[in-house]
Amino acid sequence: MLFNLNLALRAIRTNRLRSVLTIVIIGLGIMALVAILTASEVLKSSVNTSFSNMGANTFQITSAVLNKSKRGGGGIHISTNQSQLISYEEASAFKERYAFPSTVGLSVTGTSAATVRKGSVQTNPNIRVMGVDEHYLAISETKLLAGRNFSPYELQRGSYSCIIGSTLARKLFGKNEGDAPGSTVSIGNIAYYVAGVMEPKGGSMMMDANNLVLLPLQNARAIYGGEKPYLISVTVKDAMSKSVAAEEAEGLFRNIRKLPPGTENNFAVNQNNALIETLMEIIGYISWTALVIGIITVLGSVIGLMNIMLVSVAERTREIGVSKALGARSSAIKAQFLTESVIISLLGGSAGIVSGILMGNLVSLLLKGSFVIPWIWIMMAVSLCAIVGITSGLYPAVKASRLDPIDALRYE
Repeated sequence: MLFNLNLALRAIRTNRLRSVLTIVIIGLGIMALVAILTASEVLKSSVNTSFSNMGANTFQITSAVLNKSKRGGGGIHISTNQSQLISYEEASAFKERYAFPSTVGLSVTGTSAATVRKGSVQTNPNIRVMGVDEHYLAISETKLLAGRNFSPYELQRGSYSCIIGSTLARKLFGKNEGDAPGSTVSIGNIAYYVAGVMEPKGGSMMMDANNLVLLPLQNARAIYGGEKPYLISVTVKDAMSKSVAAEEAEGLFRNIRKLPPGTENNFAVNQNNALIETLMEIIGYISWTALVIGIITVLGSVIGLMNIMLVSVAERTREIGVSKALGARSSAIKAQFLTESVIISLLGGSAGIVSGILMGNLVSLLLKGSFVIPWIWIMMAVSLCAIVGITSGLYPAVKASRLDPIDALRYE
């Protein structure tokens, strides 16, 4: 075994350029496969993180109607228009009239491009500002690193108070972000009193809670105004009753909007588990697409590596003849070429796996998520490379082992 390994490595070094090109071809194919699959795992993790911020017993009523597309592709289709936006009056009416045992919270996005300043330190204009009520922190399962929630007086009067995310606090206050409560920051050109700092949360593809600013709902209405869609979040006490609560909420909101019987909803009641299933299904399509790409790539790698090995057999015909004349068995010749083929394939696969993981985790970097290593796909990729090496090298190895030593010695 070690003898065959040494011969294979020597042959690879002797034909360095050809071997490197073959390794690169295999590596690129495996890299594309692993990168797409790693990215899909990152997306799955991000989706779970996004919706874990809203507990398993929470659902939302939104203006956008989100459905799986009925056409091919299984995509998500979102439809909305200005007349369908949930107004403050509708959201408030729902909060007052919803009788199911639950906690109802209202929120609205003021802007996603705010600039926050503390003295000479200023953020980029990419800070999200939301108006929230007293229940937002509890419903979103957000804890405070320092400070307090909005007081009833601040919420009622729409005071110029705010709660900021941990990353934003560190940007403005340095390592002493816990000292932010009681200070004053400027959001745009308006000064706000910092009431609290939120604990760090994992990044998600939906919203970066660490770069978020919360304002009392009435203050956000006064400052940002306009026709903005309000989000209604409902947390029930028992997760088992969420479906019943969602149905009752749907009926009540249809009544608030005065929708005639038989007409479709012009709003959406989104239960997190249903939305996750939809998104996971789409990510599954991406994974299957990656597998198809991988199969095509592997076929190309098999053909390329087989051609390289056939050329190698042709170039080393005299060497094979000498080996067989000196007593080498056909099985030894076959093992030698198979070993060389498998080594080239595994070298290419290893480079492709490392590159694919790094490229796939670029998505995680963009989403500010954790580094993902798809061990199952890595094991499958290694096995795939071994299969490619054996498949590609089998025919050339058999051909080499069947060469007649006399004819091989005459080969020029």
